[in-house]
Amino acid sequence: MNEPRQPETEHLIKWLVPNPRLDGIALDVATVIYRAAKDLTTLLRDGPELWAGLRKLREAKDCLVIQGLEDCHVNAEGQKE
Repeated sequence: MNEPRQPETEHLIKWLVPNPRLDGIALDVATVIYRAAKDLTTLLRDGPELWAGLRKLREAKDCLVIQGLEDCHVNAEGQKE
């Protein structure tokens, strides 16, 4: 699909872009989630179910990136333990 996206879709996608301050596993996880979101928006049309799915993907990304940070032993302040 190469049609313009609804503002709701664009808003949700921007929150799935990997944070450039991440590194290691956390960045890898964020990148996988972002690519999945981009692939899904290529396959699916805009609509309330896509938006709900992208919101849930954003929530999942938060959890999975935190796990990646914990796996790298990084605390909430961004310091390696």
